Amino acid sequence: MSLFGKVKNTIGLLKSVDLEALNKLSQKVDLSQVMAAVGNLDDRQLKGLMKMLNSQAKKGQHKLPPIDGDFYNLAQKLTPEEREIQMKMRNFMEDEVKPIANQYWNRAEFPHEIIPKFAELNLAGIAYKGYGCPGQSFLMEGILAMELARVDVSISTFFGVHSGLAMGSIYLCGSEEQKQEWLPKMQKFEKIGAFGLTEPEVGSGAAGGLGTSCKKVGDEWILNGEKKWIGNATFSDITIIWARDVDSGRVKGFIVRKENPGFHAEKMKDKMALRTVQNALITLTDCRVPESDRLQNANSFKDTAKVLQMTRASVAWQAVGCARGAYEAALKYTKKREQFGRPIASFQLIQNHLVEMVSNLTAMQTLCFRLSEMQDGGQLTDEHASLAKVFCSMRTRDVVSRAREVMGGNGILLEYDVARFVADAEAIYSYEGTKEINSLIVGRAITGYSAFVS
Repeated sequence: MSLFGKVKNTIGLLKSVDLEALNKLSQKVDLSQVMAAVGNLDDRQLKGLMKMLNSQAKKGQHKLPPIDGDFYNLAQKLTPEEREIQMKMRNFMEDEVKPIANQYWNRAEFPHEIIPKFAELNLAGIAYKGYGCPGQSFLMEGILAMELARVDVSISTFFGVHSGLAMGSIYLCGSEEQKQEWLPKMQKFEKIGAFGLTEPEVGSGAAGGLGTSCKKVGDEWILNGEKKWIGNATFSDITIIWARDVDSGRVKGFIVRKENPGFHAEKMKDKMALRTVQNALITLTDCRVPESDRLQNANSFKDTAKVLQMTRASVAWQAVGCARGAYEAALKYTKKREQFGRPIASFQLIQNHLVEMVSNLTAMQTLCFRLSEMQDGGQLTDEHASLAKVFCSMRTRDVVSRAREVMGGNGILLEYDVARFVADAEAIYSYEGTKEINSLIVGRAITGYSAFVS
């Protein structure tokens, strides 16, 4: 190159220099030392330096995909109306619940101020026909359970107990008069419900070993016994109590009002999961319930099982929500958290965890979607619901564990949300039928042999 050409290139180079930026840099470092150090680099080192500088310059310009746990885009299968309902619940949970979720969970208290706001959504009893209920599909009920748990599994449990187990017991087993009396009020959250089946010594064996007794005396029933782990029961207006008739040996259901003589609910403390849920130990001491408050169409445990089958699908969806919330929180974290000069989302080992998480989550979502389609089509059986509960509760455990792992030490702090999901996943794993009991239900269906031991 001629001398003129070299001078021209040098002038062009000087024009491209940002003198203001160069002045700022000179205040931080000795430019002569920087130039000397760069001059001593070999070709390989210079290429590496330029690659790093170009990478840093492009950072912030790289468009990242959105944080979305619906990898197979199942939302596309919803109707516009269903999608609108889904987003209404999501916006409510993001705006009203997420900002307060950790503080209430940490204090083991319930945010009663959100109940009137829940009423405004008009979504309780979502799948029931009539009585002021929306009359939507069971698929929509599952989607809502997921959206609730995606932000807070405790609030999802509150909603599921009230809208599913309590309202569902009256909807399936109540007389027309009982439905007319209670369901419209419960749909508007004017009356809050709880569901009392589990006992201190009877969980999985409730079908044959229920200890709470009931006996008819005149126009009243006398109930005696204890119930444990009863969500909402410290403040509910009514609790559905299941008891065994001492005369017939059959299981019956009762609408027990909080003011009934002999009814006492005591808050359970020191839980490691679902801390916002107000679980109670209920003591029934000669609790008097009028015949008019006996569920008129609940005459055996088979009727109780109908309620559990209907709601078990929602619990599987709840597991999906818990996993989705943890995955999305972890994915967001890995895109922002930097180590060694770049986001940890770019690391191979982190990506492996994220792919395992989204694989499990996608399998859970598609399974539950089909499960709800079967429920809407009248094809749902106990084994279908049990398989979903088994698989989803197990896979959720894996997802939340990986979510905590990619966050490192921050994963155990409430402020990053995942720690709450990790703890709450343990409750999902156990309630609405343990993994073992649900496995035996599925095992019986696929082999033709019952492995239950009486």
